[in-house]
Amino acid sequence: MKIVFSGGHHNAALEVAKNIKISRPEIKIIWYGHKHTTLSDNSLSAEYKEVTSAGITFRNINAGKVYKTYNIKHWIRLPLGFFQSLWYLMKDRPCLIVSFGGYLAVPIVLAGRLQGIPSVTHEQTCVAGLANRFIAKFAKKVFITWPNSEVYFNKKKTIITGLPLRTAIFSANPKEFAFDNSLPTIYVTGGKQGSHVINMAVKDALPQIIKIANVIHQTGSSTEYNDFQALEEVRGSLAQDLKKRYILRQYVFEDEIGSVFSKADIIVSRSGAHMIYELIALKKPALLIPIPWSSHNEQYKNAEMLKREGGADILEQTNLSSSTLYEYLTKMIGQAGKYKSSAEKNTKIIKLDALDIITREILKLV
Repeated sequence: MKIVFSGGHHNAALEVAKNIKISRPEIKIIWYGHKHTTLSDNSLSAEYKEVTSAGITFRNINAGKVYKTYNIKHWIRLPLGFFQSLWYLMKDRPCLIVSFGGYLAVPIVLAGRLQGIPSVTHEQTCVAGLANRFIAKFAKKVFITWPNSEVYFNKKKTIITGLPLRTAIFSANPKEFAFDNSLPTIYVTGGKQGSHVINMAVKDALPQIIKIANVIHQTGSSTEYNDFQALEEVRGSLAQDLKKRYILRQYVFEDEIGSVFSKADIIVSRSGAHMIYELIALKKPALLIPIPWSSHNEQYKNAEMLKREGGADILEQTNLSSSTLYEYLTKMIGQAGKYKSSAEKNTKIIKLDALDIITREILKLV
């Protein structure tokens, strides 16, 4: 018996896949995803690294997208992704396709439909994207994170489940990412792939920031900009005592992320669905820099929701610079108690048992 997993948001999907492997070891999980970071970068994606390290078979799908893109390479990949999916599904013959949205899942679900393979899908954001709205037409069940996204789907097959959280974020080793001072700690991340604009703002503001805080900085491993190398040079130029306040990493691995979150007093990040949910669950204040070109402006809406609850500030990318970054961080450190108190009240708006709910619903169909 086999189940195929796919989708643009692999963190939550991988937690469900691993949970099924534990509860039903006779079921084989096969993953359809992106092996490389981007079309123009041959670096292995975080998705590929994490899925394969979990012992799950990985199929590379070269799917293309149409929303907000004029890249001919994406258009060429539209039929390619469909025929690849068709071929792999004929070869694997799964009993179910589990989609976690995104343009990559569209050809997989469509190819599965033509072969009579049922599917389910999960919507992570408060605003459903075009891909998931299309996928939901064929899905047996639609799982949603937020009640207000129910309007986009057929209520008869929609279940409010919440978003499955990585269990690793709750597991911390106090000896890891430790600093020998009492300054607050800031964790900066642009997501698994990193963010060039955030990295450059940190690079220019770093000499000021590390005078008032420790910094753990995850840059991503993109070879297009080589941000990690540029920031390594900046770190190398710092005085020895300041150098100790800056931990630089290309990637924070699953067995480390809980320790990083535990140490961090403020998170600087994008405002994707997973990050928002994890910030709420961990009761962490955040400075959010939404991706301005995200589908249907979903990242800004995610960030707005958290700001309304009082646990975050928003710094729009158009206003991002070394000076504004330093200004916002100085303000948040100065009002740390207020932000922390608000963040601690936010857990009432999420479901913490989403992993079990979704696993149970999938196994009912199997």
